[in-house]
Amino acid sequence: MAKSQESIRLFENPLLEAMTHVHPIIPLVMWGPFTVWLFYRALILKNVGAADMALYAFLGLFVWTITEYVVHRFLFHFPAKSRFGKYLIFLFHGIHHDQPDDPTRLVMPPVPAVILMAMFFGLFSLVIPENFIEAFMAWFVIGYLIYDYIHYATHHFPMKSKVGRYLRKYHLRHHHAKEESKYGVSNPMWDYILGTVTGPKKDIK
Repeated sequence: MAKSQESIRLFENPLLEAMTHVHPIIPLVMWGPFTVWLFYRALILKNVGAADMALYAFLGLFVWTITEYVVHRFLFHFPAKSRFGKYLIFLFHGIHHDQPDDPTRLVMPPVPAVILMAMFFGLFSLVIPENFIEAFMAWFVIGYLIYDYIHYATHHFPMKSKVGRYLRKYHLRHHHAKEESKYGVSNPMWDYILGTVTGPKKDIK
């Protein structure tokens, strides 16, 4: 995939550095088969019916919207004080703000994506009934894929539809307005509910 400019290097080790650059097809290749496996377990092995599947489709996608907002606002934009903490935040997300249009860093790298998804699976397993956890997680992962590809598109495609243009403009203002705001990427719902459509100017010292 062609790069519009030279990527900022994060690691001297070439293997570690290569792992920070991700082709946009990778999330679909990784999570597509996993989602099919989850649906297989839910529909075939656990006999989840249509009504329950519809319910967990709603819950999985809805919980994803909350997760997207919380992770972006409170983890990716965590105001770390220590040098090491600032370094971790830069690796996770700061690099994207320093070079927002690098096409190789617009979807989440596999290693942190797997770690986060495993954590979410374990967390949700504590509250979702065992018979329905695969149905819930299948739709949660679909929500994640929608987010990843909307994020890629907002930076890399013209987004000609009315909704696409709105989401592109909304997200790019998160990058360029120098405000602590607009944390929703696939949708702005939680920004409106929690009052972060606009925000205070960032400290840019």
